[in-house]
Amino acid sequence: MSDWLRSLEGTPAGHDLALGLALLAAFLHALFGALQKGRHDPWLSRAAIDASYGLIAAPFALFVVPWPEPHMWPIFAGAFVIHAVYKVLQAMTYTRGAYTVVYPVVRGTGPLFTVLAAGVVFQEHFLPGQWAGLAALTGGIFGLAGYNFARLTAGRDSLVPALGFAVATGALVAAYTTYDAYGIRATADPFTFLAWFFLLDGIFIPVVTHRRWRSLTRAEVRPLMQRGLLGAFVAYFSFGSIMLATRLDKVGEAATLRETSTVFAALIGWLVLGEKVGPVRTGLMALIAGGAVMIEALG
Repeated sequence: MSDWLRSLEGTPAGHDLALGLALLAAFLHALFGALQKGRHDPWLSRAAIDASYGLIAAPFALFVVPWPEPHMWPIFAGAFVIHAVYKVLQAMTYTRGAYTVVYPVVRGTGPLFTVLAAGVVFQEHFLPGQWAGLAALTGGIFGLAGYNFARLTAGRDSLVPALGFAVATGALVAAYTTYDAYGIRATADPFTFLAWFFLLDGIFIPVVTHRRWRSLTRAEVRPLMQRGLLGAFVAYFSFGSIMLATRLDKVGEAATLRETSTVFAALIGWLVLGEKVGPVRTGLMALIAGGAVMIEALG
């Protein structure tokens, strides 16, 4: 598998596969958000997911994939710090603001910052038509946030600081996407990076939230851990897909296409959760999808 992926890097076939992986990551990221939506304390939800994927990744990291090269350990340390800050900001965002408002803000700021960072780190540059597509995509995402805010009936008082945290979280999304793309390109075997990333990344939140677990009853812990186990497998394929896409093709394009997750999130809300979409949200979703098509077609 690793040899096959390496053979596709920088090829038209690799570009097509990266496109499919980015869209898969978008769908799974929306599913990941739905799993966290309003069911448990965001800190504990994240801890359950992280503990699950860290424990599952351990035997693969230690006994299956090739051992990391010496230069990878400082890279893993940097990834650990960046993701720790991201998770703290994300939890602070979700505990202060309505999910349907702050989630689009996080996802809307992320691709803009990532495209700018990819230009500096990887010398990738969007063409004018792609910038127009990015403007349409991010405009549609922010439009969803504004529309959901206008319909919000409770929690407005805490929304201003929540939006500040949401923008900061979006910046960290760009930081970890760019940094992790550098990391997965720095090792010979991409699955070495993924296995060790999940093992190390699964440590932080379970450790810092250990006191919160003491207040839960056994009946409360069981469904939380079940959700965490499901979330772990979704995270494997979501994060793994976007990381492989950034190795195969351009980081900025892959990261931007991932943010069509807001469209998938709305569709999941409509088809699974019974939420109403309506003409305004439908139009904004079409704008997001159209922007993604422009970025891909005009590249």
